Amino acid sequence: MVDIVPLSSYPSYIDLLPSIQTCNITNLPENYFLKYYLYHALTWPQLSFVAVVRPRNGYSKHKGGAAGTSGTGTGTADLSGQYPKVVGYVLAKMEEEPTDGVQHGHITSLSVMRTHRRLGIAERLMRMSQRAMAESHRASYVSLHVRVSNTAALRLYRDTLGFKVESVERKYYADGEDAYAMRLDLTDQWLDWKEIERLDRERAKSDEKDADEGDEVGSLGKKEEKTVRVKVGRSLGVGDLVERNEANPSQQSVSS
Repeated sequence: MVDIVPLSSYPSYIDLLPSIQTCNITNLPENYFLKYYLYHALTWPQLSFVAVVRPRNGYSKHKGGAAGTSGTGTGTADLSGQYPKVVGYVLAKMEEEPTDGVQHGHITSLSVMRTHRRLGIAERLMRMSQRAMAESHRASYVSLHVRVSNTAALRLYRDTLGFKVESVERKYYADGEDAYAMRLDLTDQWLDWKEIERLDRERAKSDEKDADEGDEVGSLGKKEEKTVRVKVGRSLGVGDLVERNEANPSQQSVSS
């Protein structure tokens, strides 16, 4: 079983970078120094995702606290100290100085090990990164470059994910091959915060309306008042009748 998780899921996610680099070197001709992965991990950890093989016995459980910490909710996966096998990744960032002046994201690198291809992992990695760009940074679009000869990647980007070719960049790669510059609009994935706040207010009002107010202060343990007529006197058969509050037997009123 393979899980797709944000790189930031791991308390010391920097320790995963060598495994990500290995996945890159094994599968792609475009390789980077480790410091370039570190740059992405430290600046935009929420935009990069990894595909990891789930431990055979599952993740350990913690009572209370977020993953890898103490004090989390019951049943939360504890990823601390567990760095499983990386079988895929997407390395992404936000363009810091976009030439077009539009806030957008960029896919730096995507790779899946051959042993785990044709399982939809690459698509899931891409979709999760795109969503994070739109929701966290309100990116207008995401861009990427792909070799013109990489038909498998083109099918994923163009046919499955909906990217469009913006231009052809001549001799983009070190070996002289051209690249397609591709783009996908992300504005339809933006969160409408005003609408979210409105729905939250409506839910809060509904909760207040339906809330059980409970017993009044000081009423805990108080018996329900019940008045009965009983016979008293030396001779119970002919004695006067009195009213007695059974919730407070000391309070009695005599009636004729």
